[in-house]
Amino acid sequence: MDVLTHLVDYGIIGLLVVLSIWALAVAVERWLYYRRVTPHLFENVQTLEIALTKRLVVIGTVAANAPYIGLLGTVLGIMLTFHTMGTSGTMAVSAIMVGLSLALKATAIGLLVAIPCVVLNNILRRRVSELLTLYKVQHGA
Repeated sequence: MDVLTHLVDYGIIGLLVVLSIWALAVAVERWLYYRRVTPHLFENVQTLEIALTKRLVVIGTVAANAPYIGLLGTVLGIMLTFHTMGTSGTMAVSAIMVGLSLALKATAIGLLVAIPCVVLNNILRRRVSELLTLYKVQHGA
């Protein structure tokens, strides 16, 4: 059971931390790219769009899946709580509440990762739309 406890504490939460760092790195890289990109140098709008949306799927995927990863950690934590209660024979309300509250931390962290990723994704996609519109205006498309 200790392995499962460490999996919840370090595996799930560690995975969420790694995913959030990855999404943030992609967001920073994309924002810096958007600051220096010159849309009129692209031969057509399709190649510009491909260049602008490169790696944005990472941020969207993290945003969409972080809550589920957190929920998995919570479910595992609840399972651990009930298993511990069953094997120890204790039914103390305080032990149940402590176990369940600790289990919910994974869901909270999943949401803390997902919400900023959704915001970053929306900001970057808005910038992509602006740059594509600029290209179309410059090229009369």
